[in-house]
Amino acid sequence: MILAIVQARMGSTRLPGKVLKKVNGKPLIEILLHRLSCSKKIDKIILATSENHENDVLEELVERLGLDIFRGSENDVIQFPVPRTFRIPEKMSVKEYEEQCISKIEKRLEKDNSIAAFMMESGAQMAGGVIIHPKNFQKRIAKICKKNNVLLVLDEIATGFGRLGSMIEYESQNSIPDIVSFGKMITGGYQTFAATLSTKKITNSFLGEFSQMKHLFHGHTYTGNPTAAALSLKNLELYQKYNLIKKIQNTSKIFKERFEEISNLDLVGDVRHKGMVMGVELVMNKKSNKPIAFSQSINKVVFEEGRKNNIYFRTLGNIIMLVPPLAISQKDLNFLIDGTIKTIKSLSGKR
Repeated sequence: MILAIVQARMGSTRLPGKVLKKVNGKPLIEILLHRLSCSKKIDKIILATSENHENDVLEELVERLGLDIFRGSENDVIQFPVPRTFRIPEKMSVKEYEEQCISKIEKRLEKDNSIAAFMMESGAQMAGGVIIHPKNFQKRIAKICKKNNVLLVLDEIATGFGRLGSMIEYESQNSIPDIVSFGKMITGGYQTFAATLSTKKITNSFLGEFSQMKHLFHGHTYTGNPTAAALSLKNLELYQKYNLIKKIQNTSKIFKERFEEISNLDLVGDVRHKGMVMGVELVMNKKSNKPIAFSQSINKVVFEEGRKNNIYFRTLGNIIMLVPPLAISQKDLNFLIDGTIKTIKSLSGKR
């Protein structure tokens, strides 16, 4: 069975109720649902929305059209724990916890036929706390997805193009995705630009005669922006010209060399690193490993202390995230690490 799931909600902040705005006398969402119903390949259409009262009007519309609707909590989504080396359950080794995480994912995908795709950041969870995937974890996920006919969707917006030490992270992880997204480093950060790639099987599902209405009805104002595209091409040339990936691999060794120096600081509970990213998790003390806390916002305290050392820090709660420019010199990277160490030491008197 081929399902078409359409997500819609009335709670848009920029244009409230936009899905019911009318074009030629019909609501936009009704036009979209009608077009989908013209497809001979789709067996069932489901409109997915939240349980919020404002979306009751969407349920009424879908029922009038004789289609199905799914309503759920905006907070109750399918999430899985990922392997980590810090804050794992008591009396469990790092490897045992990794196997537990794999097992939970595999069992859910085996028994739940409603899961269409599994989404994850490639190589590491970045904004999720700089959690570096252990060796072969992503490869095993890819195999589980393939075995259960679940699409693997990878996000390399923050981890691709050199951040973790490889140009294409999923290649280094030996896990070929069905869909993958790239961004950020494509233009070196000078202009907004992103790209989504998919397998031929997925791309071909949107190909056909116009009358079949199979094409992907998606686009936005700046799709295919010519200046951003030109900038991306030039940026990719510079990657090759200056052999940037090799440079990243060499420069990132400084992180590795100074790893223990940072780990030994009194307020540091854990340090996670790969390529040109490092996460330093701050704790009250090493014995309790409780997240560090201050009377003020931790983000503000760390930021202000970092400024004294000429560094602007980005924190994820009690985690200091070091994400230097990919082309940073070894001298400047050492400056960043020196400043990080000084800042962490100065935080002791702020608790």
